[in-house]
Amino acid sequence: MADDDPFGTAGLRARVLRAWTESPARFREDANTEEDHALGGYRDRVVVELAQNAADAAARAGVPGRLRLVLRDGALTAANTGAPLDAAGVEALSTLRASAKRGQDSVGRFGVGFAAVAAVSDRPSIVSADGGVRWSAAESRALVAAIPALAGELERRDGQVPVLRLPFPLSADGVPDGFATEVRLPLRDEAAHDAVARQLAAVGPALLLALPALDAVEIDVDGSLRTVVLDPSAWRTVAAHGTIPPELLADRPVEERSRATWSVRWALPVDGVLPEGTASVLHAPTPSDEPVGLPALLIGTFPLNPDRRRVAPGPLARFLAERAADAYVDLLRELAGDPAVLDLVPGPVASGEVDAAIRHAVRERLPDVPLLPGGLRGRDTTVIDGPGPLLDLLGGDVVPNLLPSSWPARHRALTALGVHRAEIADVVDALAALDREPSWWHGLYEALAGVPADALGALPVPLASGRLVRGPRGLLVATGAAPPGADVLDLRFVDPAAAHPLLLRLGAVEAGPREVLTSAPVRRAVAESFDADDPGAVAEAVLGLVAAARLDPGEEDWLADLALDGADGDLYPAGELLFPDSPLQAIMADDAPFGIVADELLSRFGADVLAACGVLAGFALVRAEDVELADASFDLDGEEDWADDVLDLLGPGMPPLVPEFLAVRDLELVADWDAALRLLAAPPWRAAITEPLRVVHDGRRVEVPSYTAWWLRRHPVLDGRRPGGFRAPGADPLLAGLYDPAPSGLDPELLRALGVRTSLAALLDEPGGAAELLDRLADPSRPVDRTVLGALWTELARVPGLEVDPPERVRAIVDGAVEVVDAGDALVLDRPDLLPLLTGQPLLIPAPGDAAALADALDLPLAGDEVAGEIASAGERRPVPDAALAVLPDAPAFYVAHDPLVVDGRAVPWWTGDGEPHASGPEGLARALAWLTGRWPDRLLVAAVLRDPDDLPTLLAEADLEDR
Repeated sequence: MADDDPFGTAGLRARVLRAWTESPARFREDANTEEDHALGGYRDRVVVELAQNAADAAARAGVPGRLRLVLRDGALTAANTGAPLDAAGVEALSTLRASAKRGQDSVGRFGVGFAAVAAVSDRPSIVSADGGVRWSAAESRALVAAIPALAGELERRDGQVPVLRLPFPLSADGVPDGFATEVRLPLRDEAAHDAVARQLAAVGPALLLALPALDAVEIDVDGSLRTVVLDPSAWRTVAAHGTIPPELLADRPVEERSRATWSVRWALPVDGVLPEGTASVLHAPTPSDEPVGLPALLIGTFPLNPDRRRVAPGPLARFLAERAADAYVDLLRELAGDPAVLDLVPGPVASGEVDAAIRHAVRERLPDVPLLPGGLRGRDTTVIDGPGPLLDLLGGDVVPNLLPSSWPARHRALTALGVHRAEIADVVDALAALDREPSWWHGLYEALAGVPADALGALPVPLASGRLVRGPRGLLVATGAAPPGADVLDLRFVDPAAAHPLLLRLGAVEAGPREVLTSAPVRRAVAESFDADDPGAVAEAVLGLVAAARLDPGEEDWLADLALDGADGDLYPAGELLFPDSPLQAIMADDAPFGIVADELLSRFGADVLAACGVLAGFALVRAEDVELADASFDLDGEEDWADDVLDLLGPGMPPLVPEFLAVRDLELVADWDAALRLLAAPPWRAAITEPLRVVHDGRRVEVPSYTAWWLRRHPVLDGRRPGGFRAPGADPLLAGLYDPAPSGLDPELLRALGVRTSLAALLDEPGGAAELLDRLADPSRPVDRTVLGALWTELARVPGLEVDPPERVRAIVDGAVEVVDAGDALVLDRPDLLPLLTGQPLLIPAPGDAAALADALDLPLAGDEVAGEIASAGERRPVPDAALAVLPDAPAFYVAHDPLVVDGRAVPWWTGDGEPHASGPEGLARALAWLTGRWPDRLLVAAVLRDPDDLPTLLAEADLEDR
């Protein structure tokens, strides 16, 4: 019997069945427990558990472990080398959580791993060198059904029984050659087949790393063969082990406490990439469900929950997480000095509690671990995110412990390593303490060429003088040799050996003679030249620059402030010095602040250079571009009043802009205006007078008086009087008598620009022109004949919107004579029929139709409003003669004939005050009809026709000739 049942399966069955019979609850407990394992914690672990058992068998026998897994014809077989199956093993396989490996150095711990086979097979079996064993759900169900005490429970479970609790003997035959044991699993169904196929496909080197007792795993799926072996050269591994402090085992199960050792092992692929399909989980030692997000495999003796899927929390788990962190840091040490180590530094985001504990512990240790080049620790290292050539240049004693350019400066791991991150701007600021050759600085600038400018504002720059200054802005990069006198002018030239285009991008100026001259230091030196320790040295240096720049006079007007020696030994601004032969010397007032330039300067530098600095051969010109008129400031006499006048002329709107401004300076200092005007009549000053100023106002270009013309018009520059008091040659005849002829010697264009009068229309168009005309008419010393006077009053009346102060004196007609009278005595004649009634009355007589406008403008009464106009005589209504109608077809058909016509007690020839023609003879009728029809010039023709109607054809023909 023993040979038929070498492992005593009959006794095992009997004891189990007896226990179930005596305690149906025990049957129920065993059934539920196996079901929990098969369908729960071990549902997808059959291949792993078979590999684990194979590894334990090889370890017990001390032989190389080899496992062959074959999936074919609906069955899975697993043949392994090592210790064969024995009775203790069969009992352990048939007993839940009572492992035969107790006290051994094995992988299995709980004796429940084999329960994984129940997830895929109802008829598992094992054959070995000393015998075999099998299990059967059907046979177990039959034995249970024969026990009356279990019938009810079996029915409630729908016939489900614990398969692995009742072993049956099996003959020991068919074990493949070279193997000690074979597990045979007829698969339950297609789903079981697919599950096993997936597990076989996932087998890879990670399994061998977790089960080092296995040297190889052979896999045969329906004839498709592959062998999994571990290539030691493809992996970096670090292992650690030790004894678990007893206090950490206090809360662990009793049988687990007997295993008081711990071990952890990290395995990292040499190429840094885990094999495809390798789960990133804790292997304890076979894969659990505990995620580990680090890029290496962790194999360790972590305490697991009964289903061997998750780590059991507690002190032991925390202890092992610390040991795993230590080992991981040792793994990183093997890559010290290699940038690849950065990819292995864990980030702060974890996949689970165990992963978080390991990451936290690793990151705590890393700043003190010498992983960086030269054996540097992270906390002692500096990184700069900059171009490689810059980092290579800054390494060494410039920035100690600087991370080389071959390392990625932006890698997130550098922060975890505690590396100090420095900005380029910080480094630039520290460079000022360096003592380097100019060529070194040139190399630095080349390395910084692609760095944003905002980080380089304080970049040190070596000067040609030997100094090192901060910041390139305003420095000069000479296009040739530095000019003499650079030190006197505080010109900061970059050392030629350090010059680089980067400096220009950062605000340095590429300086030829003109750029040097216009640089800020030279401008400052000129502005402060009177206070300089050696004004002569400043002048010499600036004049040398002006000579090299070949400036034209007025190009840089600020040069006029340069302190230069005068012939009298005093210092003068260049703009207040005259050449010895300057015509200004003779025409300026005695107190004008001008000196004569020293002969030594003139002979050394020449007139062109001195003129470019502002020394005057003639009047100084002020030039400017794009000037806001309201904010203009040129230090010109009366410029604010001029600007106000221009703004008033332009009216409301946007502030006007002057694209090009040109003016003559120092006009207020002139004493001899006859000579001055002859000088100003020539170029270049003439344009400042004759050309109007063009301004942009509300989007349009407008011409306004130039400053120079405005100033000259307001001052007595022409024969001791204002130019506006003269009339130009060929001027409007209406101005004769009112204005004197302009002095000879100046051309008409210049006279017009000076404001010499040219026409009455221009005078009346000018602000204040009408008031000036009234003032001159009121001057009895100025002859004006009555013909001109009528035209003047007519033109004045026709000025649109005329507004003047009422005059005190006016020029009027008094009984045919022209006289200047009190305005209060004068009337504006609005109808000629009033004349007989106004004997001795001063009259202003404009053209017909303009009387009301003139009276309103001058605040004078109309004559028609001052005369009562009462007709005292009786008249006879008569038809207008046909001869008169032939000349005036629009005349009234009737008139009132009087003999005599008496108005206001006086006999008058005609009257139209009531709107009808009244007359006392042909002459009066002709005037009445002509006035009423608005044909006043035809009154004499009508009178002639009325006197001799037969002459009508001849008179009309003569009138036609007049019209032509």
